[in-house]
Amino acid sequence: MSGTRRRFFQDAAMLGAGIFGLSKSLQAQDEKSMAMRPREAHRGNEPVTGGFLPMITPDVADLRHEMNGRVKVFHLVGEPVKKKIAPFKTIDAWGYNGSCPGPTIQVRQGDRVRVVFENRLPESTTLHWHGLEIPIEQDGVPYISQKPVAPGEKYIYEFTVHQEGTFFYHAHSAMQEMMGQLGFFVAHPEKEYKPRVENDYGLILQEWAVLPSNTVPNTAAMEYNWLTFNGVCAPMTTPLLARVGSRVRLRIVNLGMDHHPVHLHGHQFVVTGTEGGRAPESTWYPMNTVLVGVAQARVVEFEAKYPGAWMIHCHLPHHMMNSMMDLLRDRQIQTADQTEAKAISQMESLARSVPFEHVHPSPVARDAEKVPGFPQDAFMEMGMDEVVEKPETYGLPRNWSAGMMGMMTMIRVVPEKEYDAILERKNAPGAPAEHHHGS
Repeated sequence: MSGTRRRFFQDAAMLGAGIFGLSKSLQAQDEKSMAMRPREAHRGNEPVTGGFLPMITPDVADLRHEMNGRVKVFHLVGEPVKKKIAPFKTIDAWGYNGSCPGPTIQVRQGDRVRVVFENRLPESTTLHWHGLEIPIEQDGVPYISQKPVAPGEKYIYEFTVHQEGTFFYHAHSAMQEMMGQLGFFVAHPEKEYKPRVENDYGLILQEWAVLPSNTVPNTAAMEYNWLTFNGVCAPMTTPLLARVGSRVRLRIVNLGMDHHPVHLHGHQFVVTGTEGGRAPESTWYPMNTVLVGVAQARVVEFEAKYPGAWMIHCHLPHHMMNSMMDLLRDRQIQTADQTEAKAISQMESLARSVPFEHVHPSPVARDAEKVPGFPQDAFMEMGMDEVVEKPETYGLPRNWSAGMMGMMTMIRVVPEKEYDAILERKNAPGAPAEHHHGS
């Protein structure tokens, strides 16, 4: 029996002493501010302390930990958050540590982990560690494995991570999940995977039903009008970066109401893992669209052979757009009874309110309105390059954002010189700082 598995079976015996024998110093740590702290940014592909290449979750920060002896201690707070999902749309979601999705937790196989959880929600909640093999007392199911954590209370989860793979944590309440309460929990392997990757990225897929003139998601709805990667709609999603010739890993987690066929342009990939861990290499086969079912994780890897800005998106047609009934807050955008003059007027109004420079949409025929079915995609594009500009968008063609909507991002496969130029902009003085969520 391996050491990590032996520790797993010892967990139940250790639980009482581990939780109720917390030192006074840990209690003091528990009262510290959970404000954001400056991030120790990754430079290129250098691994962080711990000996593993960290996964990067674009638009979501990592959760910092502190050491208490040999235990990694994380502090997690469930609370309401204001979340801007598009330049013109902010919603009232629930998340963790001011973030929705919650901050990414990264550990290594064999680590002893303690999560000090505080509930700042108006109702009781728990944390479930999805896919992790842990003692029943740590499983986070209300009443069955623990009492619900009441508003204002704290609860300590502690376990040894004997697995490797892509997992996630979430509230064990259907409605709270749909309000946004989930986050990555990545267990890096004791021995590095082969073949080695140079870039490791994570995407969380979420759906939201938010009516016009409203900010609160309707968690009882069965249809969704906002689709996000890592809590934001395209074009706010931050592009992924890879050097030409590098190997890329992409971890995709789905916890919503819809399955999502995620498609990568321009490259073929293999599925190397699921929410159960690494898959045997004998099961890998080439594909370019992977179905990520509800409550599943899929890990794909590919060689970034071809230069360009390659789309990554859910291929369900309605998931490749933002809400078309909420662009002007309280006015519905009509697609079946629309003229070019009306469409341009609406888009110019939105552009002034954000604000950004309005770019005229793609051309249409002079007699387009005489053709049954028109318009369909005409007038739906909305370029807003300057509003979503960031180092990762440097060098993209003008109006690149017009075709980016909904559950969509891109991977920019670039030569060494261009890759380094983008990193230089990211790390330049005055550039927006990356952050760890405070522990």
